[in-house]
Amino acid sequence: MGIVVWVLQGLLALVYFAAGVAKLVRPKPALVSAGMGWADDYSDAGVKGIGVVEVIGAIGLILPWVTGILPVLTPLAAVGLLVVSVLAVATHVRRKETIVPPLVLGILALAVAVLRFGSYAYVV
Repeated sequence: MGIVVWVLQGLLALVYFAAGVAKLVRPKPALVSAGMGWADDYSDAGVKGIGVVEVIGAIGLILPWVTGILPVLTPLAAVGLLVVSVLAVATHVRRKETIVPPLVLGILALAVAVLRFGSYAYVV
């Protein structure tokens, strides 16, 4: 089971880290022209803020559990990314766009949160 959770964590962290970095380094018009039309609904600072949350969440999925320093932060990071996914689904529903990518990421974040909260008792 541990390997499965690590694979889920790793994939989730990779996707959120890449998405967050893209939001941080690319200007809003470039994101919109790349198919992220939702960015037009937010300020530049809002888009960068989403990117920061995604990068911090991705780091939080891996670093605390690997180091053993405050490992409870790993499932909390997963819950935070679940909230990001729920808000993304709401944005895409409002814009009448597909909700599949953020929905899948949200389900994976929920799975990581549940599995890591369950195994947190064994780490402490």
